[in-house]
Amino acid sequence: MEKQPNLLFSNPQILNSRSYQVTSQIFSAISHGIGLLLALIGTGLLINKAFQFQELNRLIAYTIYGLSMINLYFFSTMYHALYFTKVAPVFRFFDHCSIYFLIAGSYSPFCLIALNNSLGWLIFFIEWLIVALGLYCEIYKRQWLKKYSTYIYLSMGWLAVFIVYPIIQSVSIAGLLWLLAGGLFYSLGTSFYRFDHKYVYFHTIWHLFVLLGTACQFISIYFYV
Repeated sequence: MEKQPNLLFSNPQILNSRSYQVTSQIFSAISHGIGLLLALIGTGLLINKAFQFQELNRLIAYTIYGLSMINLYFFSTMYHALYFTKVAPVFRFFDHCSIYFLIAGSYSPFCLIALNNSLGWLIFFIEWLIVALGLYCEIYKRQWLKKYSTYIYLSMGWLAVFIVYPIIQSVSIAGLLWLLAGGLFYSLGTSFYRFDHKYVYFHTIWHLFVLLGTACQFISIYFYV
């Protein structure tokens, strides 16, 4: 009997098959479609909390964070749902750009609420400066960015190590642990993202890690910031 290929390993015949490509895009669209629904609910909860506190900086920070979540899951869902159409490249561009927005957006509550000082504003400014540079590269330096985008994402995410101590003072160790857990899920997920063109369903697994990362950091922000 002919040995069947292990789906956990690279198999060009499977990766290039139409059935696999369709199935992979369906799984990716569904996974982040669920993420979009949760992001909408989560943003509503955050906005409601902001109104309860009646603090403008809290409303602004929560709104930025919520919109960055919605933005990422919307464009990711649309890109994978319309993968085989002519508009897919447009949604792919916005999908990639939205990663920068989510990372910077996730910093907003910690910088503008938990810290709310010169250090917080400095980190906030640096994150959004990197977003601007990332968008520039997405438009004008696509080939260069293909090699280094993952490292840019990781650098943006782990910039938080410079504000660990003040975050502990502001949101407690529990809040920090949820934040770090989210960063760990995102970071581990990038390993699947980098090799999703070589291994079966690695992109869907990457999506699941993104969902877990978002969930952990939402818990940190909603309950501790």
